[in-house]
Amino acid sequence: MPIYEYRCQSCNHELEVMQKLSDPELSDCPSCGKPALKKLISPVGFRLKGSGWYETDFKKGNQKNVAKEDSAPASESKSTTACDSAGGCGACAAPAATG
Repeated sequence: MPIYEYRCQSCNHELEVMQKLSDPELSDCPSCGKPALKKLISPVGFRLKGSGWYETDFKKGNQKNVAKEDSAPASESKSTTACDSAGGCGACAAPAATG
């Protein structure tokens, strides 16, 4: 269940309440009793971070990185010749001229 934050417009009392999505918004302040509660908008409590999502998260067995799999077709469109790191493959920057 999500946690919602409320603030009373009358006495500035703040509270957090666990509610179902289908529950109606609260209106009466538990501190002063006035119908002046307003729901606050607050940042989420988690961050998605890391190398990507796995197709088989929370399952046992072979885990493959879906993010890496999505980028595979772009790398396959490049030339299949081996890179000599001298700029000959077209993917590397040409070496700076010396002289």
